[in-house]
Amino acid sequence: MVKNIYIIILCYFVLGGIGFYLINRRKEAPEARKSYMKLVSYFVIINLLFFSIVLNPYFFDILAIIIVGMGLIEITRLFWKSGFSHKAFFALSILLLVLFSLGFLRFSKLSSGLVLFTFLVLSIFDSFSQISGQLFGRRKVFPRVSPNKTWGGLLGGALIAILSTLLIRGLVEATALKAIQLALGIILFAFIGDFLTSYYKRKYRVKDYSNLIPGHGGFLDRFDSLIAGGAWIALVGLF
Repeated sequence: MVKNIYIIILCYFVLGGIGFYLINRRKEAPEARKSYMKLVSYFVIINLLFFSIVLNPYFFDILAIIIVGMGLIEITRLFWKSGFSHKAFFALSILLLVLFSLGFLRFSKLSSGLVLFTFLVLSIFDSFSQISGQLFGRRKVFPRVSPNKTWGGLLGGALIAILSTLLIRGLVEATALKAIQLALGIILFAFIGDFLTSYYKRKYRVKDYSNLIPGHGGFLDRFDSLIAGGAWIALVGLF
């Protein structure tokens, strides 16, 4: 099962690479190189997380702690660099991040099949949202908060992610309907997490939380949807 899923991931990356090629043909060489660097670093991240879940869940527990810790550092760093402005907004943001992070840490200890299912849905949604958004996106979802997010990208990524659950639902031994319901919740929370982190950046007038991850920015730039989507699955697990 895991081998077949990894083959599916590789096939998706080939499709994604074709999409990036079509997009980058219209870009200047420096911008295209940056885009390809983002694709390569994303491939490394996907493999790191995938094998940490599959080989030994303990490794993913460690990565979850690192992601949460770095997220808290990044959000506090922007507050500090702003001269400690918007104190009430910062306090509320910290509270929300802590709540989401607690859910995410709880999520990291769930069954490896459920964790892998969630991770794959999020990864497919995120990557194909970017590709379909750049290929077909016209209307912005929230122009002032997240100028790169379009309705075309959102719907395209969501559609491919939901259809993909039919290929990977064996990880959670769920019916097609149940798998789609889980995926819809994951996508919704991923979108909420991305919106909230983008709003925080706009409030403090920065593009990225940091430059630690080549082509992606900071840990919150890359893993905000994973934290939020994982928190949703942890919430479902409580009930």
